[in-house]
Amino acid sequence: MNVIKVEVDMNQIRQAIREEVAKAAEEFQAKHQYPPLLTMKQLQDFLNIKVTKAYELIKRQDFPVTREMGRPMVPTHMLLKWIERNTQWVNENTEYFNSRAM
Repeated sequence: MNVIKVEVDMNQIRQAIREEVAKAAEEFQAKHQYPPLLTMKQLQDFLNIKVTKAYELIKRQDFPVTREMGRPMVPTHMLLKWIERNTQWVNENTEYFNSRAM
């Protein structure tokens, strides 16, 4: 039985992986990039919801929305924080995530 000995430079492999991950991350971010302020349509696309649900959300007292420009706009960074905060609350105060088969 012939054995082929292959020398592997782990640093080269790690570097190649880093480059591919960075490239994939850039492509993903470019596809899914949203502006600092979301319009109602962008909010619907971002959350994959219909117009009725979007208007229900912006009427909530705890939902981040500004009307400075004459129409409702949602600050993207505050929306992400709101989602995280509310998901954490659900996790800590309900059995919602424990009761679902994942």
